[in-house]
Amino acid sequence: MIMDKIALLLAIIGGLNWGSIGIFGFDVVAYLFGGANSSLSRVVYTLVGLSAIWCISLLFRETDPVEERS
Repeated sequence: MIMDKIALLLAIIGGLNWGSIGIFGFDVVAYLFGGANSSLSRVVYTLVGLSAIWCISLLFRETDPVEERS
């Protein structure tokens, strides 16, 4: 499902950003979008958070889309 891939991609971007903050003390999203409190940064942070919530559903799905193709 395309929504799963988009959510997973955004969650990965968020995880990499948190890794960058933890290791280097550098917030890539804030740097790219004009600070942590800018509107664009807040939109990105919100989308990443919503995608993480969506990805929780991946843990509880009964069928694997890869198995269905076979």
